[in-house]
Amino acid sequence: MSALPPEKLIVAISSRALFNLDDAHRVFKEEGLEAYSRYQIDNEQTPLEPGTAFGVVKKLLALNNRLDEPLGVEVVLLSRNSADTGLRVFNSIEHYQLPITRAAFCGGESPWRYIHAFGCQLFLSAEPQDVRMALENNVAAATLVSRNRGDSEGEQLRFAFDGDAVLFSDEAERVFKTEGLEAFTASERAARHEPLQGGPFKSFLAALQKLQQAFPASEAPIRTALVTARSAPAHERVIRTLRAWDIRIDESIFLGGLKKTDFLRAYRADVFFDDQETHCDLAAEHVTTGHVPHGIANT
Repeated sequence: MSALPPEKLIVAISSRALFNLDDAHRVFKEEGLEAYSRYQIDNEQTPLEPGTAFGVVKKLLALNNRLDEPLGVEVVLLSRNSADTGLRVFNSIEHYQLPITRAAFCGGESPWRYIHAFGCQLFLSAEPQDVRMALENNVAAATLVSRNRGDSEGEQLRFAFDGDAVLFSDEAERVFKTEGLEAFTASERAARHEPLQGGPFKSFLAALQKLQQAFPASEAPIRTALVTARSAPAHERVIRTLRAWDIRIDESIFLGGLKKTDFLRAYRADVFFDDQETHCDLAAEHVTTGHVPHGIANT
């Protein structure tokens, strides 16, 4: 069988991100692997409830109804389950009629090592260690920390990204963390014509833009937003960086340190990626949120 065409957006997702496996995970933690295996097998005909990423995955896969080949979206399941205990996961995929056909069940081992083999540009998981390993191997990845499991409204899929240490490198954030706001502002003003280095989600944003370009701007089923604590004059370097990358972002929100939650709700984000746990914790009640454990804030 031929490999997936490079034009496809390929997203890897863990079973605990796609479905609510809290009860099963509790059995594993409290009673051990044998009890967990028995629990999953005994309940393998009972569909799992949707997990934190279910709504995002559903919208991603729905894009295929509007995209012509070779463009499209492929979702791959990467799971620490064995194939035996993972049967309940595949039965649940069938129950919800999700067109997911590729999977790796790793029998307790970390599945991140199959990310490159499948050609994935994004990995969403509930396991922070797996996410860190994916990031170290140059794949955009986030630990889903949401407590919100509801489906978002509308058909358009809306991504929101933090800037530094997510779309961009953490070079500027290091100045802020080590020298303070005044030094950060002076540094960014001095370097306003120098593009920032790319962060872990730069390639994923570029892949989203490729899908967007298949549609007239007014009809694109994907929308992107930068939601950053930066403010003027530190905005200029960001704008010039995106221009240098030849990447368009639909909305840019410069908050100057204001909390992001109200703006994410106003934007109606389906998913939000940020490197700082405090920001993620605030957003997690309202929007599917992925913590990106990258950069100086996570060292």
